[in-house]
Amino acid sequence: MTEIKRFHIDIPQAELDDLQARLARTRWANELPADPDAAPTGPVPAGWERGVPLSYVQELVERWQTSYDWRVHEARLNAHPHFTTEIDGQTIHFVHVRSPHEDATPLILTHGWPNTFVEYMGLVEELTNPADPADAFHVVVPDMPGFGFSGPTHEAGWNRHRVAAAWAELMRRLGYERYGVHGNDAGAFVAPEQGRQNPDQVIGVHVNQLFSFPDGTPGEFEGVTEEEAGMLQFLQSFNTEMSAYAELQATKPQNLAHALADSPAGQLAWIGQLLGTAVDPDTVLTIATIYWLTNTGASSARLYWEDRHTEHPAEPTTAATGLASFAQDFRPVRKFADRDHKNIVSWSQLDRGSHWAAHDAPDLLVADLRQFFGGLRRR
Repeated sequence: MTEIKRFHIDIPQAELDDLQARLARTRWANELPADPDAAPTGPVPAGWERGVPLSYVQELVERWQTSYDWRVHEARLNAHPHFTTEIDGQTIHFVHVRSPHEDATPLILTHGWPNTFVEYMGLVEELTNPADPADAFHVVVPDMPGFGFSGPTHEAGWNRHRVAAAWAELMRRLGYERYGVHGNDAGAFVAPEQGRQNPDQVIGVHVNQLFSFPDGTPGEFEGVTEEEAGMLQFLQSFNTEMSAYAELQATKPQNLAHALADSPAGQLAWIGQLLGTAVDPDTVLTIATIYWLTNTGASSARLYWEDRHTEHPAEPTTAATGLASFAQDFRPVRKFADRDHKNIVSWSQLDRGSHWAAHDAPDLLVADLRQFFGGLRRR
């Protein structure tokens, strides 16, 4: 069961025809008129106060039906070599691109929700074939279990720790004894666990977020600056305004599963609440199409339930850790991050980019990956 097989995305036309027929029969939700005087509140853009606007979904569904061509995007995705293997009873789909520079650093990148391996496809060429061979990486980009072409999970227990263990086995099968790891969003929960579980294999852990928050310890706010207090206020605003999806997926994900499996427009709206306008429309539709065709709306949501119902280690991580914190994303407070991660060696606060920096600030993300891992090589 350790065989690695080549994989080619080739969706039967009948499935694409069925998608188009369902889109044509969409019954639209109703909504209240937008308040022209409403101002954006925290992370919520104007017009999104009650959730994903009808106009956003209608415009993307029309594009899905009229100008978006899955076959074009399927071919672009197939330009990279795809593989599958079975690990711990679960199919794992991944893209593996070796650099032409044999001494390149192996790097596994873990996507977030509601993304897929597509999150990093725009980085592959820059990472594997840079102008300076010293910046080169051998790149591995898997779909997390329950996401995309890894297919639905079929048993309980696929939390961040089990995913981290699966990634260690994947890198072992690929012949990589030492490698770097990167994660964004849910991937930023997985990546530190990779370093924790496999300290002799993981060179360093690079993430876009360090999810370190106040924990009620007396005096923990002493020394927090005004700027850092603003960061905490942004987090509070996000939790107040935007976290309904996380709470539902962490408590009763099956309530949502039936709608996502039956309505492509509903699937689009559900992932659109976070992808929003930070990701270009065709990429949003590519991600939505993958979720729809693989019927992984429910299983991807289950990751939140599994993580909520798991006991996590209390001790801090010790792997060399680097943060790339983007301007329109949650920014952690260094004091709390140092409490949870005892070996932060790189802390970059970047002047643009969102939660989906691989899509809207790829140059900054690539540069920070090079800086972080290059620094580790020189140590």
